[in-house]
Parts: sequence; C-alpha cells; structure tokens
Amino acid sequence: MEVQSKAATIAAWPKRLKDYVADLQAEMRRVTWPSWKQVRATTAVVIVAVFAFAAYFSVVDFVVGKAITKIFQTLTK
Repeated sequence: MEVQSKAATIAAWPKRLKDYVADLQAEMRRVTWPSWKQVRATTAVVIVAVFAFAAYFSVVDFVVGKAITKIFQTLTK
C-alpha cells in the first residue's frame, strides 16, 4: 500500500507543479507594484540610511577604541 502511495505522489508532481505555477501567475497579477518614482525614492532613503549608520558606528567604534586604549594604558602604568 505504501509503495502505491509513494508512486502516486511521484506521478502527481507534474500536476502539482503546473498548479503551483498557475497560482503564482495569478498572485503576481494581483500585486500592486510601486512606480519607478517610488522605487528611486525608497532606494535613495536606504542608501542615505546605510551611510548614516556607517558613519555613526565608525564614530562610536573610534570613541570606544580610544577609551579602551586609554583605560589599558592607565591600568598598565
């Protein structure tokens, strides 16, 4: 019985694949895609945010690094 079940499952994959692709196409038609203006605007926001966070973390890293170096120099004297 189990062999027939596995065989039926294996034989059914082309239909399942076809159903999946049909469902995918139907779902993609329902998607509300952003305009190019929205894409450019949000991309610019992301790029600016990445550079802002990079600058912030660079400053924090520099300050913490200097503080730790100063602490170690003080403790080793």
